[in-house]
Amino acid sequence: MTLQQEIVGNAMQMAVVSLQPGQTVYCEAGKFLFKTTNVTMETRLGGPSGGGRQPQNPGDTGGMGGLLRQAMGTAMQAGQRALAGESLAFQYFTPQGGEGTVGFAGVLPGEMRALELDGTRAWFAEKDAFVAAESTVDFGIAFQGGRTGRSGGEGFVLEKFTGHGTVIIAGAGNFIDLNPADFGGRVEVDTGCVVAFEEGIQYGVQRVGGLNRQGVMNAVFGGEGLSLATLEGNGRVILQSLTIESLANALKKAQGGDKQGPTGGLFSPNAG
Repeated sequence: MTLQQEIVGNAMQMAVVSLQPGQTVYCEAGKFLFKTTNVTMETRLGGPSGGGRQPQNPGDTGGMGGLLRQAMGTAMQAGQRALAGESLAFQYFTPQGGEGTVGFAGVLPGEMRALELDGTRAWFAEKDAFVAAESTVDFGIAFQGGRTGRSGGEGFVLEKFTGHGTVIIAGAGNFIDLNPADFGGRVEVDTGCVVAFEEGIQYGVQRVGGLNRQGVMNAVFGGEGLSLATLEGNGRVILQSLTIESLANALKKAQGGDKQGPTGGLFSPNAG
């Protein structure tokens, strides 16, 4: 059953979801806006991909061994999310006695997007992009290793979505959709502009220029720091026009506390 949803608004969009009997949608704590009175709300530690999935019947747990495995799964998933700096809890919404409505929103001024998963390809998203999803969509954490994770604006963490159904994500500013295959197979972007991409896209980070005069000029005065994100392959990529760092720096400057300095780049506290 396809999730009926509508994304409304402009500068700060919201997702209004119509739930049919038997449908459940879950969101990250803090993304819920409103619901009709016939929709129940339950907070759980963990998502559908781990111990957060609740058994329909007590016998489904397989006795004490099943209960122990479920508790271990919940603890491992909660620990992984805590290590990634994500919220520990999810909120689940299910209608009772007919159709119900739930509203969700992101935390920054910008767009939202509903992605449809058919089970063939996973989607990866920047940390904190997740808003809500059907219970048939599994939420996981993908850790970027080595230099990629340490250099990228998203740190070590990407959110990973698998399964079937609708997942709703949010970002800052306006979105642009592109496919690296339409641009010679590879694009280079600001590390903070990557919102989400399909499985099959290779994500990496490269240094801006070489260790020469122009490379130093790019890093110090270009405003991009030392690194750019690289996206290669054939698949959908979603970028955002506003980065969290640029928004934070604009707010600091408006308050008279601009710590980035007039040149950005290496002088930014978050560069590299």
